[in-house]
Amino acid sequence: MAHINITAKRLILYFFGLFFLSLGVSFSIQANLGVSPVSSLAYAFTLSTGISIGLMTIAANVLFIIIQIILSKKFNLREAIFQLIITFLFGFMMNFTLFLVQILPAPETWIMRSAFLVISLFVVSTGLLGYFSTKFPLMPYDELTHVISEKFNMQFSKAKITSDLLNVAAAGLICIIFIQSLGSIGIGTLIAAYFIGKITGWMMKEYQHHLIDWSGQRKAIAEEVIETAEPGNDTGFEEELPEPFENPTAP
Repeated sequence: MAHINITAKRLILYFFGLFFLSLGVSFSIQANLGVSPVSSLAYAFTLSTGISIGLMTIAANVLFIIIQIILSKKFNLREAIFQLIITFLFGFMMNFTLFLVQILPAPETWIMRSAFLVISLFVVSTGLLGYFSTKFPLMPYDELTHVISEKFNMQFSKAKITSDLLNVAAAGLICIIFIQSLGSIGIGTLIAAYFIGKITGWMMKEYQHHLIDWSGQRKAIAEEVIETAEPGNDTGFEEELPEPFENPTAP
């Protein structure tokens, strides 16, 4: 029963993490100063086709799954299904949160657009805090970064920079070809690339342990260690908990 309660709390945390991620991206879209690198390709698809950001988010993430399979030369049906479920859920949330944000007065001045951008940074970081604290499957883009890291024997931070640059380059190229402008790429893209990692890192140091305690993960891991530990073993459970990300990925 306790295990079910812990899983339920982790699911709630995961759901709200994804919701705040999508809400933050929606604020950045409304700011019209450029979206974060991870969302840039999906938004480029939307600007080029006129199709909703939700559907194009799904399309972009399906593409990331395909690239994962090509690079790793492996196909795990269970992992693919998990990633597709997350992708469709996040795509639905993108349409819903963008609808909510568009109810607000459109930011027409630089001050208001900047305010929307700053709000997006903190909202996305809040989403990442919840999303990364559950130890549930990652979204396709984050998994792709891990695949790139393993495939090319790169540090995760360098793999992230590489995948972000490729994503932004592809998004910019698509926008230039189809709408003759940079479209989804702007000063907001650079600001998000730098500050989201910093803000999320700070939030994780300050608040992640509270979320772990609330969800019961710390207690569950401690009990598992006690049950499985050999007599005399000095086994700690801290290293099993989610570690703060130095530069998390934002969708």
